[in-house]
Amino acid sequence: MTFGCQMNAHDSRWLAGALIARGFAQTSIERARVVILNTCSVREKPEQKVKTAIGRVRAITGGDPEVLVAVTGCVAQQLGQTLFESGCQVRLVAGSDGINGVPEAVERLLDEPRLRLSLLDFTDHYSEREPVGCAIAGQSRPVTHVTVMQGCDNFCAYCIVPYTRGRQKSRAVKAVLDECRAALEMGGAREIMLLGQNVNAFGRDTTGDDDGFADLLARVAALPGLERLRFVTPHPGEMKPVDIESFASVAPLCPRLHLPVQSGSDRVLARMGRAYTRQDFYNLVAALRKARLDLALSTDIIVGFPGETEEDFNDTLETLTDCNFMSAFSFCYSDRPGTRAALFADKIAPERKQERLLRLQALQESLSGRWLEARLLQQTSLLIETRSPRQPCHNEEKVGERTEVLWQGRDPYGALVHVGLPSGRDHTGRMVPVEITKVGRHSLTGRQTGSAW
Repeated sequence: MTFGCQMNAHDSRWLAGALIARGFAQTSIERARVVILNTCSVREKPEQKVKTAIGRVRAITGGDPEVLVAVTGCVAQQLGQTLFESGCQVRLVAGSDGINGVPEAVERLLDEPRLRLSLLDFTDHYSEREPVGCAIAGQSRPVTHVTVMQGCDNFCAYCIVPYTRGRQKSRAVKAVLDECRAALEMGGAREIMLLGQNVNAFGRDTTGDDDGFADLLARVAALPGLERLRFVTPHPGEMKPVDIESFASVAPLCPRLHLPVQSGSDRVLARMGRAYTRQDFYNLVAALRKARLDLALSTDIIVGFPGETEEDFNDTLETLTDCNFMSAFSFCYSDRPGTRAALFADKIAPERKQERLLRLQALQESLSGRWLEARLLQQTSLLIETRSPRQPCHNEEKVGERTEVLWQGRDPYGALVHVGLPSGRDHTGRMVPVEITKVGRHSLTGRQTGSAW
């Protein structure tokens, strides 16, 4: 089970691959000897969700002590060995830096049924993981995620990342390029997403190669076979002019950027420790859109941060409109143990936070709808990822002289697009030119306009 962010999903894929390489096979909980819960502590009530998941495993397996439960990731780092109190099945707890040792630990624990292990120490450098190949069980992935750094040095008042993932640690450039190259040459990748908690600070730490993030983007973009390049998540206060220029000079870099603003109020931003003002953010957005006129922006918003007034919240609503975000991940503030904001006394009442969240989401729904409507009749290209769930797997549709099956992929802006493609073949990983013909609430529909490649 995987909770949380793209980095967690990436960690889970690596864990699966590493265990498969050791002779394990993925199966249902009912049949499993090993169950791994890869956890996240960013969203609300993470500890409760993890303990609920442990209870679910116990119920499904009848509490069989021969079933090994491993809890990994941020909640494991946060709660540590107290998770062993959740029952005899929990025998492995591994934090963010300890995930590398999980496959070997699982093998040892299966051989020593009375043993419990905790892997909770932070390392002072990025520890490279054993390569497990670019595909799991022979399945190629058109989009590959590659971690370039881990941790963060910013210590924003609300954020638990520095405490659960540690201080910033960059990978060596060669290691990143080698993994990207392997994904393109052997894994069937057409698009690469570079991952990091503060990705544009890559190289600016004691473990880095002194190569900046913009240089890394250019070197990855030059790899043969790459069609598209994306990255997540940058910090607005640390984007350098050379990073911004990459959107004009690096051809495969997609015109889409997730740029977390968190609040539109200068007073709240200062209390959060975000190290930029609202005007700084506006200046950054203007510079980015000057470099790439069609750049689409998404963002993160925290509603109801301690001390947030109605005026502060209205500043956030205004910022949402001024920046014209195509989408936003928004959620109510909640305390994270050990963070500065958890000690702030001026908490906002839950009903007030929820009311503000609904207002903000209604505004963003309108902005997102307008952005999607503007795509109608536009020409674009899709990277096909999978069959569309809109159409039952075995159904086909006659369109003119050909029989089509509905597939889905993403355009360069990251928008989900459904398109009918000729039946009788697997279109996964193909690039397809389309025209947008229909706008839905959260996705688009298109028709193929040329030959796929």
